[in-house]
Amino acid sequence: MRARGALTACARGFAVSWLALVSITLSVLTIVSISFISLGIGVFTTPPLIRAVRAHANRRRLLAASWSDVRIQLPYRPLPADRRSGVTGQVELCTFLLKDPATWRDLLWLQVDMTAGYAIALLAFAFMPYGLEGFVLAAGVWQPIVDAGGTYWYAFLPIDSLGTALLAVPVGVGFIALGSVLSPVLLRGHFLLARSFLDPTPHMALEQRVLRLTETRHDAVDTSAAELRRIERDLHDGAQARLVAMGMSLGTVEALIEKDPARARELLAAARTNSAEALAELRDLVRGIHPPVLAERGLGDAVRALALRMAVPVEVDVDLTGRPDEPVESAAYFAVSEVLTNAAKHAGASRMWVDIHHQDGMLRVTVTDDGRGGAEITPDGGLSGVERRLGTFDGVLAVSSPAGGPTMVTMEIPCVLSAQGAAR
Repeated sequence: MRARGALTACARGFAVSWLALVSITLSVLTIVSISFISLGIGVFTTPPLIRAVRAHANRRRLLAASWSDVRIQLPYRPLPADRRSGVTGQVELCTFLLKDPATWRDLLWLQVDMTAGYAIALLAFAFMPYGLEGFVLAAGVWQPIVDAGGTYWYAFLPIDSLGTALLAVPVGVGFIALGSVLSPVLLRGHFLLARSFLDPTPHMALEQRVLRLTETRHDAVDTSAAELRRIERDLHDGAQARLVAMGMSLGTVEALIEKDPARARELLAAARTNSAEALAELRDLVRGIHPPVLAERGLGDAVRALALRMAVPVEVDVDLTGRPDEPVESAAYFAVSEVLTNAAKHAGASRMWVDIHHQDGMLRVTVTDDGRGGAEITPDGGLSGVERRLGTFDGVLAVSSPAGGPTMVTMEIPCVLSAQGAAR
């Protein structure tokens, strides 16, 4: 197993070393492009090159996480909302990207990656192939080499005869053994070196945190205001109108109860119907604010009850050893409700699955459907609203929805579970 891991690290080191060519190319092109900004050309060439640099850096982040379990966070400032909608001009975009400290750290990383990073990755590859060379020399390859150029040095061993060639075998074994130990270490060292430049600094992380908190605070205020307007509208157009009509009917009944008892009874029956409908609307309104089953039974049973009301069959799997805080629980419930509703309306799904569990301090909810796919987070879409709802609690939303499906929406919210109220 260790030998397999060493061989894998050797091959990966070789693959990563070739990425230095990409670093060299992007570094030269980006620096030249920035120098041409004063001529006006760089204004148009710099933003796409910076995007390419970021894509190259993100690829290294992905390799670091999957190959050596080295996590490198994203330090980039989010683009302004007007840029995401395609409004901001090219000059403003170029200025914004150049003012981002992460851009310059990426450029500095490119210089390190094509020098020290390349050397470390190449070393992670070199030991084991160099060890195999000892066996190749001992197999007889030493003879034409020596005949062509005299003594051949294999590491510290001069090879000029069959005897010295045979000594290359134990030397090669030593290099292979050394590589089996050092190759994984060197590969991880390469990614740790990259992390020292690509990871956000404490100041950048704090700035990101402040920006995120500011954005989520605004989203929370906007969401609360929109929810309040919805409640007011529903009360005004629904239950309030029915209660007013019922009051007027009762006033008419008082006037007719002796003159026209039959008509009074009709009005009383209508008032009874209005009261029942107003009560039902109030219950629906309360359920929309905070479903009683969520308060009484917890997230698992609330999602199961939600699944029963869906037109598409939904399978729910819940594994929770307790209950999260009420605001987190409510946010997760309405997020699941929104995702299921969107899938039922737009995905053309015939079946959906919901998996809810808690692990490593995270409440993870995965909603999967077998629909047509193609779902994405757009500024005015339903998934964007879910993302903002989760962002209030430092939660994240990830969508995987290739064309043709399936679609998988994953939501994560950091939280702790209470010791009581387990929901399974």
